[in-house]
Amino acid sequence: MTDIFDRAAELEQKQRDYWLLKHKEQFDPTPSAYECEECGEPISEARRQAVSGCRCCISCQEEIEKYGKTRFAP
Repeated sequence: MTDIFDRAAELEQKQRDYWLLKHKEQFDPTPSAYECEECGEPISEARRQAVSGCRCCISCQEEIEKYGKTRFAP
């Protein structure tokens, strides 16, 4: 009988750890790049502030979202 309780407690702990990590990521943002990884152009400060962890400029990001890949991907 205790085995069931142990497994339930383990599952609960895994779920708690998962959601704590998600919460931390939300408030501990990844720094944004200063240059676009695709074209090398500077990323505007407004975009860097608005989108935490952005790696591409707006036009390259639109292209990625439209075609589902980067320019340099095979």
